[in-house]
Amino acid sequence: MIPRSEHGISRSQFSPNALKVLYRLKDGGYEAYLVGGCVRDLLLGLQPKDFDVVTNATPEQVKKLFRNCRLIGRRFRLAHIVFGREVIEVATMRGHHGGDGGGKNNISHASEHGQLLRDNVYGTIDEDAERRDFTINALYYSIKDFCIYDYANGVKAIKNRRIELIGDPETRYREDPVRMLRAIRFATKLDMSISPATAKPIKELADLLSNIPPARLFEECLKLFLSGKAEANFKALREFGLFKYLFPALDKILDANPDSQQERFITQMFINTDARINNDKKVTPAFIFAALLWFPLLQRCQELMQREQLPHFDALAAAMNQVLSESAQQVAVPKRFTLGARDIWHIQHRFDKRGGQRAYRLSQQPRFKAAYDFMLLLVDSGQDDLKELCDWWTAYLNADVNGQKMMVKSLGGTTRGSGRPRRRRSGGSKRKGDKAAGESSS
Repeated sequence: MIPRSEHGISRSQFSPNALKVLYRLKDGGYEAYLVGGCVRDLLLGLQPKDFDVVTNATPEQVKKLFRNCRLIGRRFRLAHIVFGREVIEVATMRGHHGGDGGGKNNISHASEHGQLLRDNVYGTIDEDAERRDFTINALYYSIKDFCIYDYANGVKAIKNRRIELIGDPETRYREDPVRMLRAIRFATKLDMSISPATAKPIKELADLLSNIPPARLFEECLKLFLSGKAEANFKALREFGLFKYLFPALDKILDANPDSQQERFITQMFINTDARINNDKKVTPAFIFAALLWFPLLQRCQELMQREQLPHFDALAAAMNQVLSESAQQVAVPKRFTLGARDIWHIQHRFDKRGGQRAYRLSQQPRFKAAYDFMLLLVDSGQDDLKELCDWWTAYLNADVNGQKMMVKSLGGTTRGSGRPRRRRSGGSKRKGDKAAGESSS
């Protein structure tokens, strides 16, 4: 127990809405603590992104206290208290498995691999602390006495800058394999190292990520790649053998081509992503996933052209469908982002079609800027055959309207086929074959 005089955390640093939740639970006769990351970050001098609360009230009892409460989850039953855009997550203290089993909510169920599929076993704060994943997260702040309760030497781990699991690492990873991803994310986010005991089982147990729902892995990927530490996370995922269970096709290509243009492209993409996020600029997941699947897409397209003798356009369309479908088996990217990735890919193959009004029309496409940045990234990573085209588009975007028209005019007869005027058909309707030929040539 660390008294107020020794830890320096003040209630003025907390979200007012989190304090409302804490005091209403307390006034309702329940125990309530701020827990985990918010306490840890304040001790590190960081501003928490969210404030989580733990209580001995069940989710149903919490819901009775708050009209703005919704209950979520099956594996972990949680209460979300909604204050406009801010959500305070309230969890009931977890207990140990195989307890007295009283009540329908006191249920724990594990898979054959040891992964917890349902875990609504409720208990005391002491048991809850033992159930936390990392020592730095087993920290509780009480509004009763303003003390921090440190159950697993979390403060010492913070001082030593160590990420340490509570309990046997192999057992804890089997309970929830996502903890392997969390260990990496916390280490890079907090500039800490993973302790040897915590790091040792990761490579051996990495394949357990195959048992995690793809939708959950998508959420974890967003945390890894949109945190401002994407480059460091990417390198750590590769080092610990976890990346191949998220993006197996790309991992195979990177293994076969070390220090290649492919690896430079992915690394630079993450460096640019970190720079944008750290400068408070927006990053769309569509761009990240378009980059991560680009080389598997090109490889599949080439295979289809050779094996099935498909023309390039048809092979590309088929490859997009196949690569996205296969990737969704590991990481389920929502459709709104896969559509964006498709647009970025399609535009890559339209950049060289600049005659007439094509350049202008292409530059007005919603995803054009992202696609242009994508092409710049390809050139910067060593794809020299695109440099001339990239320079042309850079000059075009920096020119005024008259300058753009002159640039297009200077391209010569590239507006339509050989540049000859279109022959008009006199009277009558076109034959189907002529119509089809006309549409394909346009």
